Amino acid sequence: MVNEMIRDRSKLTTEKRNARSRNIDRRSTLQVVDIINAEDRKVAAAVGRERRKIARAADLIVEGLRQGGRLVYVGAGTSGRLGVLDAAECPPTYGTPPSRVQGIIAGGRKALVRSVEGAEDRAEDGAAAIAKKHLKAADVVVGIAACGITPFVRGAIERARRAGARTVFVTCAPEAVDDIEVDIIINPLVGPEVVTGSTRMKAGTATKLVLNTLTTTAMVRLGKVYGNLMVDLGATNAKLRDRAERIVMAITGLARPRARQLLSKARGMVKAALVMHFRGIDYVEARRLLRAGGGSLRAAIEGKS
Repeated sequence: MVNEMIRDRSKLTTEKRNARSRNIDRRSTLQVVDIINAEDRKVAAAVGRERRKIARAADLIVEGLRQGGRLVYVGAGTSGRLGVLDAAECPPTYGTPPSRVQGIIAGGRKALVRSVEGAEDRAEDGAAAIAKKHLKAADVVVGIAACGITPFVRGAIERARRAGARTVFVTCAPEAVDDIEVDIIINPLVGPEVVTGSTRMKAGTATKLVLNTLTTTAMVRLGKVYGNLMVDLGATNAKLRDRAERIVMAITGLARPRARQLLSKARGMVKAALVMHFRGIDYVEARRLLRAGGGSLRAAIEGKS
């Protein structure tokens, strides 16, 4: 079935023509914008209909990360870039080691900024890329392919399953899901694109929403968010140092100079600073309480660790 779809992709939703944009080249600039916007409004609803599957996938990721595993995205083209982007944003936002959430894109690093045509066509290359990760059972591999049939991604997922890792697949093509063997399939039905086959549009938007939701939900469940504040952020530039100070100010009620002083004593770690403040302890003891509570700020503050 997959080979048949590869030979004739016209059967895939992601390759079908959109009746609502059929004469878009005859429209005014504002009408073109309106057509695109009307189609884009369908994306969030389509992702919302997959909410239970997204939640199940997030739980898989949380379980794996708690066991010391990794989250690995695999994709090609736009899908691959979105996976790498989501992975790259986790360390500064949630203080995760770069190895904890990773992205693999067909064609390697150069494909991030320039299309590498043909890189997605070899399943064996996807399998080889995954093999280099030396997967363990605690790892979760998320394959991303708008059309659902990208050989590079399929090969990577098959190799990940053989390695015993848990697997998730994100696709916008309902025609492909029956042939995908993974633990969870997330399949937002966004319909044909405004420009036929241009899956960087609705399918890309849906994919970004799904990936953002997966990692955000996982990090919330792992205690890296307190209230709605990113208390595990890495304060690596002026913007993030300012945010760290404002987070400490918001939670403690301290003025900025005191918050800055507290962060300095906590070596820039927001969580440690907050535990030091609320428990009246030093940095070393604050770190111990956080470790004992599995990194949960709430547990460390409330004395549950």
